[in-house]
Amino acid sequence: MTDTFALKPADAPTREVREPRIRLSGVADDREMMRAAAELTRDLQKPKQWLYWTDCLVSAAIGYAALVGAVLAPNVGWALLAGVVSILALYRATLFIHEITHVKHSLLPGFRTGWNVLVGMPMMLPSFMYEGIHAIHHSRTRYGTAEDPEYLPLAHMKPSTLPIFLLVSVLMPVGLLIRFGILTPLSLIFPKLRRVVVAKYSGLQINPGYERKAPTGEFRRQWAFQETICSIWAIGVIALVATGILPLKAFAIYMGVISGVAVINQVRTLVAHLWENEGEPLTVTAQFLDSVNVPPPSFLPYLWAPVGLRYHALHHLLPSLPYHSLTQAHYRLTEALGLESTYHKASYPTLSGLMARLANNTMKPRDGR
Repeated sequence: MTDTFALKPADAPTREVREPRIRLSGVADDREMMRAAAELTRDLQKPKQWLYWTDCLVSAAIGYAALVGAVLAPNVGWALLAGVVSILALYRATLFIHEITHVKHSLLPGFRTGWNVLVGMPMMLPSFMYEGIHAIHHSRTRYGTAEDPEYLPLAHMKPSTLPIFLLVSVLMPVGLLIRFGILTPLSLIFPKLRRVVVAKYSGLQINPGYERKAPTGEFRRQWAFQETICSIWAIGVIALVATGILPLKAFAIYMGVISGVAVINQVRTLVAHLWENEGEPLTVTAQFLDSVNVPPPSFLPYLWAPVGLRYHALHHLLPSLPYHSLTQAHYRLTEALGLESTYHKASYPTLSGLMARLANNTMKPRDGR
């Protein structure tokens, strides 16, 4: 792990999860907090190239080695253990897709291409599926609205929404195999299908109403390259299984690992925000309050929210800050701002508490809905 785990006396208490929904509409921007965040982190903005490459490569190497270990394991127990290690390591490696969308590529030369070849292609999650999509989620005027591809008012939806939300992630590797192994080559032959594939099946989004526009310029070339290598990979996997070269056991473990990565990420997504906005444009501070930090001393976020994502609210406040700088930024803001500051209102103690809060909110009356 790259985040600092040491505790400091200035750590602020985290919030209880039984609090009522936050009234986000009309929340004014906390200028003092925003100014402190900008001033106290000026020296933390530059990404460390060596750390990005080392962290990603080591995580991927451990993940693939454990995947092979799961396939070759002599019994179910060892296979399960290796599978869990593979899921956690490849989950961490995969989450660098989030960094790719925020850090200037000129500051990390070659990283986007390297990540796509080493991680994006084997996991069938090329970065074009997130680039452009995620930027909208950080838009000052579109966060939490119907135009946000990464937002649904889950706290105001039916309780059945949450298990369905998780079930989708279980089936994600099957969907990706179909997307790149079947729909991609077919869409090159049928223009109408291509328009549908681009609009509805080319983004890591949770808003079913969002439709993506066709790429242009340099991003179009990146998209074409990434989609091509993923399509070749997916077609190759299908062909190897169909011809018996790749045993069904190995294929099932491979798909199971991708499914495991998707499930953990979907659980993390459920607690990345409070999901309490009902479609209105929000101020930066309101967006911050609808987002979540799970700071130390809790240890488990190092596993389910790695690569800085345990500080998701802080990330929405400072989206360009590299993942390895978020811990230091959090401590600086914790020490600089009083306990009554808005900053501390976005910190929560545990994943289970956040899940309970979300589940409880879905069971509240919804004004006749």
